Amino acid sequence: QVQLVQAGGGLVQPGGSLRLSCVARGSIFGINAMGWYRQAPGAERELVAIINSGTTTYAESVKGRFTISRDNAKNTVYLQMNSLKPEDTAVYYCNVQRYGVGYWGQGTQVTVSS
Repeated sequence: QVQLVQAGGGLVQPGGSLRLSCVARGSIFGINAMGWYRQAPGAERELVAIINSGTTTYAESVKGRFTISRDNAKNTVYLQMNSLKPEDTAVYYCNVQRYGVGYWGQGTQVTVSS
């Protein structure tokens, strides 16, 4: 089993920045893709960014503003979010894939509002 512990998030004004982190614990051997998803009220959960073997993929809506990175020594994935917009408001979830099984973090609220 893999346990994911998220940190970061909160309330920020439009144009501001936040950084999310997610630490993987437990049976971490074999983890390949690590990523971030988000779910706004009344909407489906959507992919924000994913990193796998150094290759990154971003949703069009966050390209150029968000950066995903990974520290394998710390089993941690980060999401640096810059130039935040009100439409980025959502609960953000960390996700990792291990031998075809997906694991989710507990979610963290990001609210962009003046």
